[in-house]
Amino acid sequence: MESEDIERLVHEALEQIGWDADAEQVAKRVKRLHYGLPREDEFSVICGWLGNCQLIHKLDQHQFPEKSKSHYQVPDLLAVFKYKEKDIPVLIEVKTSGKKNKLSFTPEYKEKLENYAELLDLPMLIAWKNKWDVWALVSLDEFKVANKNYNLDFESALKSSLLGILAGDFAYTLGANSGVHIGCKKEELVSANEIENGESQYWSVVVDDVYFTNRLSERVKDLSPLAQKIFHSWDLDESEEVTDTHIIIHCIADETSMLFAHMALTRILKFESPVDETNVHWRSILATNSSLARLESFREGIMENLSKKIVSHVLEPQPQNLPNFLEKYNN
Repeated sequence: MESEDIERLVHEALEQIGWDADAEQVAKRVKRLHYGLPREDEFSVICGWLGNCQLIHKLDQHQFPEKSKSHYQVPDLLAVFKYKEKDIPVLIEVKTSGKKNKLSFTPEYKEKLENYAELLDLPMLIAWKNKWDVWALVSLDEFKVANKNYNLDFESALKSSLLGILAGDFAYTLGANSGVHIGCKKEELVSANEIENGESQYWSVVVDDVYFTNRLSERVKDLSPLAQKIFHSWDLDESEEVTDTHIIIHCIADETSMLFAHMALTRILKFESPVDETNVHWRSILATNSSLARLESFREGIMENLSKKIVSHVLEPQPQNLPNFLEKYNN
């Protein structure tokens, strides 16, 4: 985390709990605030990368006067998306649900979000990341009253998600048998040891062949570096083939499944992070954009994989229900 972010979190924590709070109280509040920062940064990076977002930035949530808090809830972000050749500004509240498969808003909270949206005459959307790291972007109107609160389950959120038509998200399937293969030529046997089920060997090798296969198990030639990134986004099964002259490592997709582009971005960034890094530093990416430069035109790389039969399908998700603020642009 950047030093300016740490300073902002500490200052915000002290403002919320009082400047005479002890160190333990401050640490707990900073931790709670820090939990909110990455999710907003992650969603901002994803929207900016997908291609249809013209602008996205955080909204300062220091409300004044104090009485305004009883009537308005300032959301996390303001974004502008390109839709039907029009710039569409929206407000976005960002949420994560941990292990739960449902979001629940009290009537008071929902009403305060609606009041703020009505004040600015802008749509209020909810960006929701679930426990499987899948994002959905839905209208606040999708929440329906249950016993008391307004609820939305993630299955319904995905059916009505606007992340595709607004931000440019899409999905693709990697065909079974697609993969990367690395041929290592044996140069010198360094050591050999007897083990319970045979012998372990330590070889000095030279990589003399790297190739890709498609879903028909055919070798693929001239796959661009961008198209190769698809294998960084997938959980591939690894096996070894040993001959008299080579050790060949096979990393292939055993079965076909679907992946959203926004999920692929996270996986690729984690794959390319240093070994000791477990999380993506979204704030750094947001500030510098350096990690994304090599991933521009990711869709073109996927389309190249489609033409070479590595990818079997490319899907453009459409919402089951189009919200009113977008409906008028379809007429």
